[in-house]
Amino acid sequence: MPDQLNQMLGQLDASSWESWKKSLGNMVKQAEQLGISNNMMEEFAAEFGDFLAANINPDVPENKSVKELWEAANESEQKVLSHLMIKLSKQ
Repeated sequence: MPDQLNQMLGQLDASSWESWKKSLGNMVKQAEQLGISNNMMEEFAAEFGDFLAANINPDVPENKSVKELWEAANESEQKVLSHLMIKLSKQ
C-alpha cells in the first residue's frame, strides 16, 4: 500500500460517528487527488477495517456496531463492508 494511505490512516477520527465519516471522507478525497484507484482504496479499506475495529470508541453506538460487524465478518464480507464504508464517506 502507498505510504500516503498509511499516513492518512493516522488522521482518522473515531471519536464520534460523524467525525469518523467526515475524516474517512477527507481521506478518500485525498487519496483520489493523489491518483490512488478505487480498487487500491478498497484493498486498503480492508486493512484499515482492522485498525478501526481495534481503535474505535465503543462508547459510540454506531462505532460499536461497525466494530461488531467487522469482527463477525469473514474476509469476503469485510471487503463488502470496506466498499460500503468508502461509499458512505462520499455522501
